[in-house]
Amino acid sequence: MAGAVGAQAPAPKAAGKPAATAKAAPAPAPAKSTDPTVREIEKYREALADGNPADLWEVRGEELWKQKRGPKNASLEKCDLGLGEGVVKGAYAKLPRYFEDTDRVQDLESRLVTCMVMLQGFSYDQAKRAPFGSPENKSNMEALVAYATANSRGAKMNVSLSHPKEKEAYAIGKKMFFHRGGPHDFSCATCHAQDNIRIRLQDLPNLTKQEPAQRAYTSWPAYRVSQGELRSFQWRLFDCFRQQRFPELDFTSEGSVALTTYLARNANGGIFNAPAIKR
Repeated sequence: MAGAVGAQAPAPKAAGKPAATAKAAPAPAPAKSTDPTVREIEKYREALADGNPADLWEVRGEELWKQKRGPKNASLEKCDLGLGEGVVKGAYAKLPRYFEDTDRVQDLESRLVTCMVMLQGFSYDQAKRAPFGSPENKSNMEALVAYATANSRGAKMNVSLSHPKEKEAYAIGKKMFFHRGGPHDFSCATCHAQDNIRIRLQDLPNLTKQEPAQRAYTSWPAYRVSQGELRSFQWRLFDCFRQQRFPELDFTSEGSVALTTYLARNANGGIFNAPAIKR
């Protein structure tokens, strides 16, 4: 079930404006649930959100974006995230998307890897090293994700399927979502294709429907209070595979990007409001 890492491709094309650094206005709050238990959980999350430590990752990510690093001693300020060279504002709300220079669909993390290789001269192994941080070993990738995603706060999700490879990625992602396997015969759909279900106090949104998909997808990445770390959407998929006892999902693999494409497209029209904070 875990996707294989796809062939790597040439450097991004240049053209566009410098990176945007100003934060967007906070996104409107999602509609309140009528379920009393869910309402109490929402109150708890609102209380947590006052002073989100994800801001610290965002600040470090901006520094890394502008810092000259790697064998080429270059910054990421010419990285094309899909809206032109160096344009960060609003880019995440349109990812994953097809990139002509790599001839593949890429999400944010896989695109950052491409830029780190082509602009800064890192090897692919170096660029993908330590994608998920710990208290002892902070992840540069998660910091860059925090910075890039924060620049889409308040933007409307608009993931395109206009290119044949975008359609293909969506179809593969959908197949992965419903595929059952592993020692427990689970699929993503086992937990996320039904309405009104929870595990203990954890709401399990129906990701096949637009409104719950919007609510879930637009709240990642997120600072996890229980871990003291900011976690990316690639981490969220990785951890779901772990919980299902599936083979490990390779970071930035074509399979991971395809599954992200399916979930992101289902969230189209939602207002992006992350990095968020979760238990």
